[in-house]
Amino acid sequence: MDIRPLTPTYAVSPQIEPSDLPAIKAAGYVMVIDNRPDGEIPPHLHTAEMRREAEALGLVFVANPVIGGALTMDNVAAQAQALDRATGPVFAYCASGNRCAVVWALTQAGTWPADELIGLSARFGYNLEPLRGQIDALAAARPARA
Repeated sequence: MDIRPLTPTYAVSPQIEPSDLPAIKAAGYVMVIDNRPDGEIPPHLHTAEMRREAEALGLVFVANPVIGGALTMDNVAAQAQALDRATGPVFAYCASGNRCAVVWALTQAGTWPADELIGLSARFGYNLEPLRGQIDALAAARPARA
């Protein structure tokens, strides 16, 4: 397992195994987000199995499958809703961690500068520069906070 903390409260990782979940909990994460569709992985890593193992440990488990190259705004909204209801640090995984970084950055558009979102992800080899325009557009569309 390779935990890659983008921030103190959000980390991404390549695919994990059920046996990794106790270490994730011990590291202080309270929520696990699965951004990987079942069609990409063997049955023992499918959402139902991972959910069962995570919830048995007291972790909140959220399935938000992001299809590679076909990220939707529904994925972004689902990730944002999960992050909003998290009561502590969140751990998200997919094949490499890239989709988790991308969907997170899009949820944060307008709350962090685009340079920071891109830079935080780049520390772990995730190139979000091609998303700069989308991040900027989402930031511009975000309602102003009072």
